[in-house]
Amino acid sequence: MSILPELFWSFVQVGAFSVGGGYAAMPLIQAQVVESHAWLTMREFTDLITIAEMTPGPIAVNAATFVGIRIAGFAGAVVATFGCILPSLFIVSLLAFVYYRYKSLALLQSVLGALRPAVVALIAAAGLGILKQVVFAGQAMAPQNVQWVGVALFAAAFGILRRRRWSPILVISLCGAGGLALGLLAG
Repeated sequence: MSILPELFWSFVQVGAFSVGGGYAAMPLIQAQVVESHAWLTMREFTDLITIAEMTPGPIAVNAATFVGIRIAGFAGAVVATFGCILPSLFIVSLLAFVYYRYKSLALLQSVLGALRPAVVALIAAAGLGILKQVVFAGQAMAPQNVQWVGVALFAAAFGILRRRRWSPILVISLCGAGGLALGLLAG
C-alpha cells in the first residue's frame, strides 16, 4: 500500500486542527510525524521546524512539504502540502460563498461590524507583544532592561511610515541594517 494516502490524511488533520497559526501546528505535526507514524526522529523534527521557520511561507505548509519530500519524494511533497492546505481552502471558500451570497443582509453586516473591534484588539495585542519584545528583549519589564536601540529604530520607523509614506519593505530593511550596524558597533 502506498504511503501517500496516509501522508495526505495526516496533514489534512494538521491543517484542520491547527487553529492559531503555524506555531500551534507544531505539536500536531510532531504527533503525526514523530509519535504516530515515526517518519522522523525527534532530532530530525527539530531540524525540520528550524528549516520551516527559516524559509518563506507558513510553517505548517513548509513542514508538510519537507516531510512529504523526505518520506515519498516529490509526490509526497505535493500530497502532504495539498493535505495541509485543503481544510483552509475549503473553509475560506465556504465563507466567501456565504459572504457574497448574503452580504446585503443587515444581520451579516451587524455580525461583521461586531467582529471589527475584536479583530482590531487582536492585531493591537500582537503589535504590543512585538513592541514589548523589541523594547525589553524578552526580559522583565523594568527601566534597566529597556533596549534603547530597538526603541529608537521603532520610533524612526513609525515616523517615516507615518510622515514620508515610504515602502514598509524599505523601512524594515533599513531598520534591520541599522540594528545590525549598531549591534556590531556596540560589540
